[in-house]
Amino acid sequence: MKEILETIVLNIVENKNNVEVLEKIEETTIVYEVKVEKEDMGKIIGKQGKVAQAIRTLIKSIGAKEKKKIVVKFVE
Repeated sequence: MKEILETIVLNIVENKNNVEVLEKIEETTIVYEVKVEKEDMGKIIGKQGKVAQAIRTLIKSIGAKEKKKIVVKFVE
């Protein structure tokens, strides 16, 4: 799942070398922290947060198959 998230983010941002996806696994929850450059944050968030929400929805639906709660956070 981490690889899928990385692939999606790398295809959106300009500064591909400065993308980092951290994965924290808890009992029933997986938290992904996506770090991108400040200039790329707008592209990841999108207008009214639509791109970020679409990414979260996609990753959460994959997690639902594995009965895991998924949280995706975007940070600079």
